[in-house]
Amino acid sequence: MGSSHHLLVFLMFLHYAVGFTNNCVKILPDSSSSIVVEVGKNFTATCHLLEGCAYTSDDIEWRLGNDSIAKQSYHRINETSVSVTINISSDMNAWLKCTAPKESLSYKPKIIYGIFLRAGYPPLKPKNLSCIAVQEDKDISPNLSCSWDPGSRNPLIDTTYTVYANVPGTVLTHKADCKQHLARFCVVNLETFPIHMVLKVWVEVKNALGSERSELQSDSSYFAKPNPPLNVQVLTEDKFPTSLVVTWKHPIDRTILKLSYAIRYRKVTSNVWIEVPESFTRGYIESFRLQSLEPYTQYVVQMRCIGESNSSYWSNWSPSVTERTTEASHLIFSEPASAPDLWRIIRPTSNSRNVTLIWKAPVKANGKIRFYNLSINQNNEKFESHNITADNLSQMYSMELPAGKMASIEITAYNSAGESPKATLSIPRSDKELPGVKDMSWSVRDEKLQVKWTAVLPLPHPLKLSEYLLEWVKIPQSVHQKELPAGWQRVPKNVTVTTLNAGLEKFKRYNISVYPIYKYQPGHVWHFQPGRPVTRPAYVQQGPPKEGPTVTVTKSKKNSAELTWEETPLDSHQGFIIHYTIFYAIGNTKQWKSETVGPNVHSYVLTDLASETDYVVYVMASTEAGSVKGTDCTFKTMKYGDGEVEVIVVVVCLSFLFLTVFIIMICLRKREVIKKLLWPQVPDPSDSSIAHWSPDFPIKADLPKEDVSVVEVDVFDGKSLCEEDKGVLPLKKDKYLSEEHSSGIGGSSCMSSPRHSVSDSDEGDSGQTTSSTVQYSTVLGSGYKGQTPSHQPPAFARSESTQPLLDCEEHPDHLNESQSRSSYFRRGRELEPGVLAPECDGGSLTFCPVQEEEPSPVAEEPPASALCYMPQKSGYRPQ
Repeated sequence: MGSSHHLLVFLMFLHYAVGFTNNCVKILPDSSSSIVVEVGKNFTATCHLLEGCAYTSDDIEWRLGNDSIAKQSYHRINETSVSVTINISSDMNAWLKCTAPKESLSYKPKIIYGIFLRAGYPPLKPKNLSCIAVQEDKDISPNLSCSWDPGSRNPLIDTTYTVYANVPGTVLTHKADCKQHLARFCVVNLETFPIHMVLKVWVEVKNALGSERSELQSDSSYFAKPNPPLNVQVLTEDKFPTSLVVTWKHPIDRTILKLSYAIRYRKVTSNVWIEVPESFTRGYIESFRLQSLEPYTQYVVQMRCIGESNSSYWSNWSPSVTERTTEASHLIFSEPASAPDLWRIIRPTSNSRNVTLIWKAPVKANGKIRFYNLSINQNNEKFESHNITADNLSQMYSMELPAGKMASIEITAYNSAGESPKATLSIPRSDKELPGVKDMSWSVRDEKLQVKWTAVLPLPHPLKLSEYLLEWVKIPQSVHQKELPAGWQRVPKNVTVTTLNAGLEKFKRYNISVYPIYKYQPGHVWHFQPGRPVTRPAYVQQGPPKEGPTVTVTKSKKNSAELTWEETPLDSHQGFIIHYTIFYAIGNTKQWKSETVGPNVHSYVLTDLASETDYVVYVMASTEAGSVKGTDCTFKTMKYGDGEVEVIVVVVCLSFLFLTVFIIMICLRKREVIKKLLWPQVPDPSDSSIAHWSPDFPIKADLPKEDVSVVEVDVFDGKSLCEEDKGVLPLKKDKYLSEEHSSGIGGSSCMSSPRHSVSDSDEGDSGQTTSSTVQYSTVLGSGYKGQTPSHQPPAFARSESTQPLLDCEEHPDHLNESQSRSSYFRRGRELEPGVLAPECDGGSLTFCPVQEEEPSPVAEEPPASALCYMPQKSGYRPQ
């Protein structure tokens, strides 16, 4: 019954919920998918209650996502409709819901109806549309690559880019859909490139909020980009030392694309290009003569081509071709017209400076240079002159120059006609360097280094700025290199930005230096002296390192480890190391953790490690172009930290010391107890009173204080020993119990007249000697059971026993009467239960219960006053 009721309630709730949600309320505008709304604009929606709905417009509540919309945005239309207006923001992507509160499950279940809003922007019109078809083999490719600027605004919603191309007047239109978000580039296939025809291209951008298009229409040659001229060559002519002939081949047939050409050239020692006017090369030609050149000078030549309409794309420049003009005749030209280009490289040493002089041939050599004359003057003290054969691979000279000396260098070049002007260079003392430039920096432009600096102002008097010199040196240098160890170029003094005219290698580090060159005129000759250099390392192109660093663990502790690694060789860097990343993990878990350090850090301490654990670690080196992993290294942390072992040893030692002291103190305080435990005191029979007892020498009446002999007498047949009619005390053999140890019988209180014992060997004895046994004596009476004792002297019975003490025991069947009782003493014992101790006239007699045994042999009873029974377990014989 209960389960059926709950099921019925659930079905009713489901009916009302679905029914009211689908049939009771509606939002306009309605959409089964999302509704796209424009950012910055207002959006209005209406919640309409359908017929039969139990709600009114007062029950309606608008919500955007999980937030309620303020009532001020509501507009009540009628009893069944309420609208809301909201302003769309760029981050608004949520459900707009019309809800009514849940008051009663039976009558008014909660209703919800919503639409999903997506905010976005309409597309922007593409700008700078351009399309290009490159040359492939001998034809123009049918793949038209188009690019444009879509604008910087993100539309936020799905936007499609489509490129269309067709020849006007034809039905066929080619198109390509661009799949990228915020696309900038797309390729449309034309199947065949339309040669000598008009081509129309447009790109259309469309999304849910609108569309835009941009178009381009021109002759097909406008979209074509040819390849560079083929087989470019530069030829010399013996009779024309001032000209070079450039020849090439057409890259494409003129029926497809008619071309025009452009030529540029420069000196090898210069970075300034000279371009031939296009009007000189216009036309379908395949050669051109460069004129007004300098004799015996190297030139670099490049070419490119373009469609004849001059509105299309230029081809790339052809590879550079270098050639030297021929040597001029000495009848026309004389000696070199310019001086050699002289420079130096200084490397400080411990006590001096290593100076390498390097130079280049004169720009205006006017003929082949035969040799150079080098003059060196150090402090006007040492003059050297050297004739050096001209060789492009060995145009250098090394020398040692002390730090406190200056030098003046002069060099001249000689051709077959004569001597060139002098090139001079001054090297000052180390402490007399002139100021350098400021704020030197570099950047990469078109795979070349562009260097920028700030001039030195004001200039020191009387110096004048002549020019700037830029130097580049590859690092590291080869020890066995034969080429010039550095390259340099000069720029005018009014230039502070230039591009290095050098074929720098990729992934190689160079030191770029800028020198201001000063000139002064102490006499009639100008002297040139460089200022202090400003140097920066540079790469024309960077790449990931060739190899990673090798890490070693120098110190491993309980919770830390110190790592060190060496910097890899510069040749392996291939770029600037921007940081090192340390990766480490526990054993083979491969759950790597990482730490990043700077490029100048080559050691690091890992912390928060687990103790006594195996770790794997490696270091990764990173440049702007990528990273490379180093070799793995394994190590194990220690079980104990610094000082823990020492603390444990100290604690153990102190504990052992304290324990030892404590034991010694206890031993000192308890030395008597320990002495008794380790060396117990054994009684010495020779010191016992029994050793001095004899029947002839009575013992003193005083009892020893240190020991007492105890005699226990049991009651026999319930009769008292104190009865006067009993005159004799029978003895019973082997009924004596040894209770206490005694030093001798002389201490017994049972004897009124004790005597010293006499030790005699018994002929029936088992061979015991006096040295191994304690001899006991017993005084015996002469009567037996009521017999009148005779007046004979008492007899002594001797016993040899291993028992240490003597006990007195009475025979229970034979008791002698006595006028006075004998006192009975027992040391350290009280009367046991069942022992009778009646009082007598002369004293008391204590009885000890014993077992009944056979009566002992009859002996004469001693006087009642001197009766004592000595217990013996063995060896007892009356005498």
